Amino acid sequence: MSHEFRLSHLSWHRPPRPDAARDRNGRLAGLWAAILRDGLAAIALASVAFIFAQHVAVALDAGVAPAAAPTLEKREAELPAEPNDPKHRALAAHLSQRYRIAPDAAEEMVRAAYLAGEQVGLEPVLVLAVIAIESSFDPNAVSHAGAQGLMQVLPKYHEDKLEEHGGSGAVRDPTINILVGTRILEQYIRGAGSLESGLQRYNGALSDRSGRYARKVLAEREQLLLIVRQSEWTRVAF
Repeated sequence: MSHEFRLSHLSWHRPPRPDAARDRNGRLAGLWAAILRDGLAAIALASVAFIFAQHVAVALDAGVAPAAAPTLEKREAELPAEPNDPKHRALAAHLSQRYRIAPDAAEEMVRAAYLAGEQVGLEPVLVLAVIAIESSFDPNAVSHAGAQGLMQVLPKYHEDKLEEHGGSGAVRDPTINILVGTRILEQYIRGAGSLESGLQRYNGALSDRSGRYARKVLAEREQLLLIVRQSEWTRVAF
């Protein structure tokens, strides 16, 4: 009788069947797998949405129509806020007085000449000397042959260069006029093989063996270089 009681009592503490434990563990593993799978899916979906939004933004940016050729004022953002170099200020002051142009306009032209010269690989003071001879720093100058602006660019002969800036109308923008004129001058000097011959070609006077135009430009350049040297001497002295 006591033996049966012990057997009956022990039966209440019998461990669960192995197959029941496996079923429970399997259900738990399945639950965690589902949670992990759903979490990874949510992360992947968020990543795809973010990448798609980035591509859309880039595509929209690329599809924006180009603006019209900027004016001198609009392009100021591409130039230094003010001529930081004393020689820039000295040149602007000299040109303002000699050619009777507003100081602010003179500073903008000097900055544009330095920007164009550095971009194209031509001496900026030479660019300013060409402007002096070609137009006396009058941005509205027009020749009888149709040359326009500070560097007297002929749109009909240089449509390819102006097309990059919005077309032939861009020749009236002083900054673009200086940049395009500088590119033309550099091309002519390189093609002609000498500075003097390149200048003569720029003026359409390559056949003039006296080199009158080149001499005028180079004489103006020497005067401007003297202004630059004086500004440097003054800076060293003080």
